[in-house]
Amino acid sequence: MRIASFCLAAAALAATTAAAAGTMKDAQHHIRAVASGKIDNIMAAYSNNAHFEWVGGPLDGTYIGTNQIRGVWTKFAHAVAPVDVKIANLEENANPAGTTVTANVEFQARKPIKVRYVLQYRHGKLVDEIWQIDPNLEVARY
Repeated sequence: MRIASFCLAAAALAATTAAAAGTMKDAQHHIRAVASGKIDNIMAAYSNNAHFEWVGGPLDGTYIGTNQIRGVWTKFAHAVAPVDVKIANLEENANPAGTTVTANVEFQARKPIKVRYVLQYRHGKLVDEIWQIDPNLEVARY
């Protein structure tokens, strides 16, 4: 019985680790899609009922569902994109219920846009996103 429980726990841990590794790549892809301004690529990550908090700047607000989120990214893309992007301090936390990825991100627009990014994934889809503008954020140079 103990061996079966151990095997189940090991399998769950392995599945969580593999899913988290994929999620970290998904998060990087999403951030790069934002920098590109390609709306369809940005939107591919979201679940239908996703929640997006934009904190600070002219697009500050809460956006719920893909229609509202598409609208805010369209405004951003028309105003800023495409731009180069730097991603630093990329970290993930995962368990079988989902994965959260955090990063310090700098979009190289006319004026750099420094963002503390939090992305939460469930079942392979982006369900919650926080875009916290922080002009004093440290973003390592690559």
